[in-house]
Amino acid sequence: MFWNLQNRLLDLSQSGLLMGILNITPDSFSDGGLYFDSQKAFAHARQMIVEGADILDVGGESSRPGSDPVSVTEELRRVIPTIERIRTEYPDVLISIDTYKAETARQAIRAGANIINDISALRADPEMLGVLKESDAGVVLMHMRGTPKTMQLNPIYQDPVAEIYAFLRQRRDLLAENGVDPSRIAIDPGFGFGKRLEDNLALLRRLDHFIGLGHPIAVGVSRKSMIASLLGNRSLPEHERNWPTVGLTSLMRERGARIFRVHDVKANRQSLRMTEAILSYE
Repeated sequence: MFWNLQNRLLDLSQSGLLMGILNITPDSFSDGGLYFDSQKAFAHARQMIVEGADILDVGGESSRPGSDPVSVTEELRRVIPTIERIRTEYPDVLISIDTYKAETARQAIRAGANIINDISALRADPEMLGVLKESDAGVVLMHMRGTPKTMQLNPIYQDPVAEIYAFLRQRRDLLAENGVDPSRIAIDPGFGFGKRLEDNLALLRRLDHFIGLGHPIAVGVSRKSMIASLLGNRSLPEHERNWPTVGLTSLMRERGARIFRVHDVKANRQSLRMTEAILSYE
């Protein structure tokens, strides 16, 4: 299994990738405001690189349930200086821009980003497909019902796995029909984005079904409310959800995931590598 990022062909058949979350926002659900200052954002990026992050996922707009959008101007102000600094000081690290806005993606790629991580699977901005086609960046197509503002307002599925699989296949096919090399595409079922707890559980149990799409599977469950719900304590603070996240990283790797979007890089990397050692041991 390979992922082609700007002519860097990554072999994910044996080893998955850790995508460290860098939210340059005042209101993200877990770490909003912690890295809103550019100096703190870069210091956190450096820490995640030292801890073994393969990718830094830089975002300037919260996508927590109920969040409001920000302007392109504000999003660019938040993310571009940090991306430029990371690229200057760490020329080999992979950078992902977490955005659904075409202009933000365009400028982020110019600043050094290698991946577009679009929670709308390129539906929110009609110009995003053009930005992707103009570049040779990788892309993560994620499933989401509605928008962050509305996605948790009574989402209903008959068969969440089948419906999400069909959606991701359709988005993948659209990109291929428009000349995007399929080797540049990763897919993300979108845990927590327009999903009930039972929908998230169905995705966890049947994650290996998405292997059939033939693309690396990206997942993001780090510190999410589904963890607190499963543990029977919906008020469990986000920082106390790290170890359950580590457990899910191991489970999802065994079930086919290859890209893991996490807050706590070091512990999740240890879990990922241990799981891979078990899976490959002879």
